[in-house]
Amino acid sequence: MVGHRANERLAGELRRRIRAGDPAPGEPLPSGAELARRHGADPAAVRGALVILRAEGLVGDRPGRGPVVLAPRRGVLRNDERHQWEKDRARTDLRERRSTGATENDTGSVVDDLVFSARYTRVEADAGLAEALGVPEGTALLERVYRTRHRDEDAPFGLTSSYIPIDLLESEPALLDESAEPWPGGTQSQLRTVGVEVDRVEERVTARPPTPDEAEELGLGEGVAVMVLRKASTDTRGRVVDWSEVVLPGDRAEAVFTTRLERW
Repeated sequence: MVGHRANERLAGELRRRIRAGDPAPGEPLPSGAELARRHGADPAAVRGALVILRAEGLVGDRPGRGPVVLAPRRGVLRNDERHQWEKDRARTDLRERRSTGATENDTGSVVDDLVFSARYTRVEADAGLAEALGVPEGTALLERVYRTRHRDEDAPFGLTSSYIPIDLLESEPALLDESAEPWPGGTQSQLRTVGVEVDRVEERVTARPPTPDEAEELGLGEGVAVMVLRKASTDTRGRVVDWSEVVLPGDRAEAVFTTRLERW
């Protein structure tokens, strides 16, 4: 326990200096021996502090240079107003919908900042998806896999997979074509083209360690967890029309939920 407190204390001191720009992003940290001397810490505390800072994404390793300060990663902020914001935009004109989308709203970016990709695949509902969507196993679904990153970064903001029953979309062939992405206005705008109005959105948020593939794609440091958001969108007829799973990096994602209470 004493060793753990020493690790945390030194990590806190180094964190404050890094956030104050000393050293600046891209610059190396002093050697382990020098850090121990400056802060009156033993080598084990230095090693433990660096493990903490790597997990927070503040420090990374560069071949031949040792630990260096990393540039701050752009974060994702999701709140409980984003779905109404998207629904309102579904009824605006095309120019307005093209000007910005949900990712820009979540990250504070602009359209030209972003690199986007989409992959569509026809799949059959397994037991888990059948239960989530309220359809029989084997129902034909459109699986949509999305990745969006800032043009200055290698890792995406999150990993998104979405599932929609194909029979909801077949009257509008463009909705089955990944080359039509990014669709102005997002999913609610897509659904509106086939007469579907989303009535409510339920989101369940959990946390877990990332899989090796998730850690690599999101560029996560050792010990960083992921936030897993599972979203069910239900229309005005009571059908679940879209079920999505979003895997967000725990070191740069924040979910904010505001509950408005009745006044006495």
